[in-house]
Amino acid sequence: MRFGDTSRLGRPFAKDPSGVWFGGRYLMYYSIPAYPDKRADNGWGIGIAQSTNLVDWEKIGEMTPGAPYEAKGLCAPNAIVLKGRVHLFYQTYGNGPKDAICHAVSSDGIHFERNAGNPVFHPHGDWTCGRAIDAEIIPWGNRLMLYAATRDPEFKIQMLVAASAPLDSDFGPAAWTQAVDGPILKPELPWERKCIEAPAVVKHGKKLFMFYAGGYNNEPQQIGCAVSTDGLHWKRIASEPFLANGKPGEWNSSESGHPGILQGPKGETYLLYQGNNDKGKTWYLSMVRIGWRGGMPVIQR
Repeated sequence: MRFGDTSRLGRPFAKDPSGVWFGGRYLMYYSIPAYPDKRADNGWGIGIAQSTNLVDWEKIGEMTPGAPYEAKGLCAPNAIVLKGRVHLFYQTYGNGPKDAICHAVSSDGIHFERNAGNPVFHPHGDWTCGRAIDAEIIPWGNRLMLYAATRDPEFKIQMLVAASAPLDSDFGPAAWTQAVDGPILKPELPWERKCIEAPAVVKHGKKLFMFYAGGYNNEPQQIGCAVSTDGLHWKRIASEPFLANGKPGEWNSSESGHPGILQGPKGETYLLYQGNNDKGKTWYLSMVRIGWRGGMPVIQR
């Protein structure tokens, strides 16, 4: 799979993938950049593509700026199916420390109704600048866990924050409770540099496994993995990347980054990710299938 959206720039450019099985097909949501010319409602947006075989993808829609808080754009979508509807959690774009997580819901996976309370979450505390991007959502018990990336007050170190809301809530701003007063995961390993972002979480057995991006874009960004039994305390499963960037000349030599989870109708788990080999002039989306060995995730080649 190599998917690139050429609709905005005339060259392949698709980032930040997330996917679901819904309505008898796979749906993938991803970030698309602003048009290069000046036009009304121009800004980063969210592309929507469908597939029946996980290889061939057809773009079928977009979600573009439609509210004042999205005036500069929206991106980094995370999709989840709850009670027969697709819930999309995404971030505002271009507002620095004021970027926050928003929520919308759809009955067909294409047309979304925004939460009247948007934005619905941003972190608080003297350890964070207040920014929230790269949302990830997963049910855990009777609550919905939200993981997102934030930065320190100096806006240099990217790290992860956690919050939760009752599963039967409207997921508006009053529903979310920040889980801890501090990061749940921050960069510590050399390859993570000064950035951990883009959490992507899957449940296996009684544990949660989080795939995350280490390093800022094209440093190279690579994908690590951590495990938790309570959703708040995380331990890396290895000191090296779970999915590294490619070798020189390969399509993903500049990075393999920003993971997303897609689960099939029979419980199959796929890890979506972005990559390029030209330092970000183009961006393609790809995936690997995740298997399990001894209770730990492995890439099925």
